[in-house]
Amino acid sequence: MGKALHHSLGQWPMLARFLDNGRIEIDHNLCENAIRPTAVGKKNWLFIGGEDAGWRSAVIYLIVTNCRNRGIDPYEYIKDVLTPLPTMTNRQIHKITPATWADAK
Repeated sequence: MGKALHHSLGQWPMLARFLDNGRIEIDHNLCENAIRPTAVGKKNWLFIGGEDAGWRSAVIYLIVTNCRNRGIDPYEYIKDVLTPLPTMTNRQIHKITPATWADAK
């Protein structure tokens, strides 16, 4: 118990940082709620795809979460973005990020 308390006191400045800035959340509920569907379904998707399936899933979850955080329908965004994507260069990708896409709509 003494080791745990000593460790906690050493971390106190980081633990109390939210007191100095009102924009910092006291907890991480927003993050927990965003990843809940993934955590609930991960056993169902455990053996789907090859070695890169986890990375691909993370990219899709990131896109969907960004859309939801911006009030964008993820299906509408993905449907609209997938059409021009194969003809775009790396320098043009910034034009179809969820934020830029929402501003254009």
